Amino acid sequence: MSQQTIKQSDFTPIQYTEAETEKIVGESTSYWKDAWRRFKKNKLAIGGVIIIILLAVMSLAGPYMTEYNYYENDLINANQSPSAEHWFGTDNLGRDMFARTWEGAKISLFIGLTAAIIDLIIGVIWGSVSGYIGGRVDEIMMRIADILSALPYLLVVILLMVVMPQGLWTLILAMTITGWINMARIVRGEVMRLKNEEYVLAAKSLGASTTRIIARHLVPNMLGPILVTLTLTVPSAIFTEAFLSFLGLGVPAPLASWGTMTSDGLASLRYYPYQLFFPAFFISLTMLAFNVVGDGLRDAFDPKDKR
Repeated sequence: MSQQTIKQSDFTPIQYTEAETEKIVGESTSYWKDAWRRFKKNKLAIGGVIIIILLAVMSLAGPYMTEYNYYENDLINANQSPSAEHWFGTDNLGRDMFARTWEGAKISLFIGLTAAIIDLIIGVIWGSVSGYIGGRVDEIMMRIADILSALPYLLVVILLMVVMPQGLWTLILAMTITGWINMARIVRGEVMRLKNEEYVLAAKSLGASTTRIIARHLVPNMLGPILVTLTLTVPSAIFTEAFLSFLGLGVPAPLASWGTMTSDGLASLRYYPYQLFFPAFFISLTMLAFNVVGDGLRDAFDPKDKR
């Protein structure tokens, strides 16, 4: 085999200036843009967002799309199957199921979102203070959280319902009295991980107060886990409301929620299954949508999942 001689003329030098060699070709991307880019690639999560938006819109517009309201009894038209007049049929008191379904969506979504926001506020404050201060304060605050989480949840709810008048806000209070603990534990873990970072130590050395460090430096840098936990808290609160309403501890009549409709429809399951199908279907659809969105956010905000 003959060996070929390599000549200098075989090479063509690349003519680049120093400025051109240091030029950044790719577009600069922020943390949030990168998370949004990865979230958009998750088609299931995008579908969940669309479903949540449609449910929210229908909860506001749905009751006005029919001439019937959700609370008036019409015994003459009781237990009618779905038809052109009553799109989802009527219940055992003759109330229009279409209007009640979307009124129930409004109540259920309101309870779920309100309970999740209250859990967010209490959990972020409690977990941030506990994790940042540490020491004896952390020990006392987390033991209080452990004691509250050890209380039987259903017993606490029943006691509150007995002591306080049954209503929407009593139900929300019952769900949030211990619901913030999971958020507090997640935030505490993130704060303990971040509080020794250079930017936190720099802010502390410049004389920043504890409140400012938590609000301006720690909370913005743990928004990913907070948003994921918040998204997964909403379906849990909706299911809890449905469960309590199913036991008769939900919103009082004539208010309608998916839980109370499910409880009413169970008695007629053998003869009028549609009365149970519609509220149960929308509960399942809502929980599925929020859970896939939560999973999508978790994957998008996870730096170890970059591709």
